[in-house]
Amino acid sequence: MLALKCTFDLHADVIPHLLELRENTNQGTVETATFPHERKAQIVNVEGNGCILYTWKGAYGSTYVGIYDPSSRQNKILYSFEKEVSIISCSVNRANTLLAVSILQKTDHLKDHFRPVSKCLTLLIEIHPVNNTKVLKAVDKHVRVQFLYPEYENKCILESHLLLISEDRYIEQLHISLTIEEGYRVVLQNLDCIPKDKVAEDFSWVQWDAQTQMLHLLFLKDNWILKCYQFYPDRNFDVMFQVPLDLPVKPISKGRLVNFGHGYCEENETAATLNLRVFTSGTERSMCVCYSHPTVPNKEEAYTVAFIHRGCSKTFTVSSEIMNSPRPSQVFFVNLDYYIAVCSPGHFIHFINTKQTDYPCHNLYFSGQDSEICSLSSKSIIVSTPDATLIDVQMGKIWKASLSHSALLEFLHRSKFDSHKLGALHCAVVYLAREENLDVEIINWLTEKWTSNTNFNLYQEFILASLYRKIRSDSFSLDKILPYTSVSVWEEEIPGVKCSSDLLPQPTFLDRTRNLKGFWEEFRYNVEVLNYFDAAPNLRYNNSLIREEWNNLLAEMSSEESKSSSHLRHFLENTKKVLSILDTWRLDTRVVPLFQEEDNQQRVLIGLIVDKLRDHLNRHFSRLGKKKIDMLALNYVAELLALIKQILETVWVKYELDSQALCLKHQGNSAEWAVFHIMCQILEAGKDLCLPFPPGFHSLHAVLGVRCLPIHTFLLYIDHGVLQLTETFVTLLMKDLDNTQKNEQLKFSVMSRLSETMSQKLYHLWDHPITSAFIAQNYVKTLFANHGSKECSFINEDYSNFHLGFLPLAYLAQKLSAMENMAVNPFEEQENVDAKFVEEFALKNTSIELGFEKK
Repeated sequence: MLALKCTFDLHADVIPHLLELRENTNQGTVETATFPHERKAQIVNVEGNGCILYTWKGAYGSTYVGIYDPSSRQNKILYSFEKEVSIISCSVNRANTLLAVSILQKTDHLKDHFRPVSKCLTLLIEIHPVNNTKVLKAVDKHVRVQFLYPEYENKCILESHLLLISEDRYIEQLHISLTIEEGYRVVLQNLDCIPKDKVAEDFSWVQWDAQTQMLHLLFLKDNWILKCYQFYPDRNFDVMFQVPLDLPVKPISKGRLVNFGHGYCEENETAATLNLRVFTSGTERSMCVCYSHPTVPNKEEAYTVAFIHRGCSKTFTVSSEIMNSPRPSQVFFVNLDYYIAVCSPGHFIHFINTKQTDYPCHNLYFSGQDSEICSLSSKSIIVSTPDATLIDVQMGKIWKASLSHSALLEFLHRSKFDSHKLGALHCAVVYLAREENLDVEIINWLTEKWTSNTNFNLYQEFILASLYRKIRSDSFSLDKILPYTSVSVWEEEIPGVKCSSDLLPQPTFLDRTRNLKGFWEEFRYNVEVLNYFDAAPNLRYNNSLIREEWNNLLAEMSSEESKSSSHLRHFLENTKKVLSILDTWRLDTRVVPLFQEEDNQQRVLIGLIVDKLRDHLNRHFSRLGKKKIDMLALNYVAELLALIKQILETVWVKYELDSQALCLKHQGNSAEWAVFHIMCQILEAGKDLCLPFPPGFHSLHAVLGVRCLPIHTFLLYIDHGVLQLTETFVTLLMKDLDNTQKNEQLKFSVMSRLSETMSQKLYHLWDHPITSAFIAQNYVKTLFANHGSKECSFINEDYSNFHLGFLPLAYLAQKLSAMENMAVNPFEEQENVDAKFVEEFALKNTSIELGFEKK
């Protein structure tokens, strides 16, 4: 599952270059002896710009330092020692003009002399063009060196900053000034007096992060304290924050140095008891502290991930049954931004979700063959750096780690447990789905698994996870209040793995007045609002809470006052903005034949969700500003509609449907049947979450229902709310189907199920006695409405031409005749009205109202 891409190989990228130099240069520049395999090159450091420093020893007792630039794939010799030396650490500045190196001196040949000799010698060397050398340290403890790589706007700044990190728990920073002589010679300035600052002392553990230019240090006082130091180009450095940690390790006798070179004593470093890493993510605005617990033979393996940005930690214990013999020689951590991978190749790989820490089902756990990492040797000593890079010091290789797309999709197809399906689905959607093709593969998997017996709705998880991925790119803080899963409770555990949770003390920012930017601004905000979110646990937006208001709006839309309702007009204005963002409903670009229709119910629901989401964001994230929040709310709903449309398009293409699927005269085939049921699944998922659908979804669904279902089943689907009748569908039904007995029965059944408002618009389309009856009703109603203000005297009317046995009917008939003489028939454009029929129909309805006969 963990894919490794080799980005550097000493044997492929460096040694051929050294052999070429041997053949093309004179002796004295590079030795002419054949490069002996037993004296192979070794990686010693990876700088902040990605350049790799390496050393090799010549056959005649010399030692060389070289640099490899991965962008240009070029090698360059930086410096050569005339004798063989053991290089502990080395670093080069950004301009490749200064080299700092710590070497371990051999003192055996000086044992008879009385003068003391330091074991470690730290040198600062000019490497272009003059080889001036200055001794920075001469001590018995190992000293590591590291040039800072700040992002200068002006790349010609003649100043370099160097960190000296000693195992005797002391760190200092040197400020080295340079000058240009003769127009091109860059040399040291004030060689005898280099300014220096104390950074920290009495620490137990320190880690360097070359990408972010951060130092993470552990101090032991009453308890373990983690501090973070940030180095800047325009000032020295800042201590950003501190947080107490409960580490299961004893005090360390000497300072543990992490990521300060990867050469001498790296094997001893890796074997140390404190296997701890701090990972930050600039894209996720997160920080995690990962450490493994001291191992006990034949006992379980335990490791902890402390989510500083979430205020909690998770400790996982892997049972000894899973830990096959022999036990792993090491457990290492890999920072994959959205996930932390805990790796014990051949035993287990655990991908821990750093953003969604509530349920273990959002993690991925693999054991056995799924945990194999083919590129790594079982004897390799693996060094993990904070930027998802793995370094095999012995093999001389560097890999870039990532989660394998193909392996995850394969696992998704063969997964049987709910936790596997949910974790793999969220990983594929949120973490891996950067390209549309991968989304298509996931949708195809969904359509194959729509009958899957799971404790959660696959479509709901896909929709919510996709929306979460797309909207969080606009603001990372939204992951706290927007839904990302439909799962509310999850009690299942990973087989063979126990998990316990603890709360973390809130980090303390040491300077609250500082104006932070970028990562630190968002990180500090995430930390400071932890108490606010803990105090109000129901902060996530729940779209289903608007269901009652939505039902009230549906009732209001069917009333006469709906046209004058100001808030309905407000919702429709929101919808116009959403659809203008989409701009995807043009006929010439559509794959799915969604109809060009109003579908007012869906339009009002779209506008309602925009309004409620905007209110929710304003309530909890007012700091984003009104304009930003308005766009977030509109984009969220627009992304939802686009996502449902994408699912429909993928399914439509998969089953090779075309415009013939809209013809109501023929029965549907198996492909249309499959698409119809997939649309039912999408509809069910959306209704449970009270989500809107693109205008035209219900019409297309009803058309496929007519083609695929028997009439009685089709009507049952309508009665149970699975199918929704729309004006577009009813119009198509009346125009496409002829007046056979079967079709008349279908039309009558559909007409009898229409709402009063829709009936008034659509009954005239059907040439049938029931339609004429409805027209007559409307005719009389309209006449009385138009003349209701005029007073009519019953006494003065002449009833000689009417039957006097039933005075209400006589009065009605005479009033109709008088009104027809006074005004133009308002229904002339629709149908001609049979006056005799109106009279008969009025008599029948009056008799029913008086109880003389039954309906």
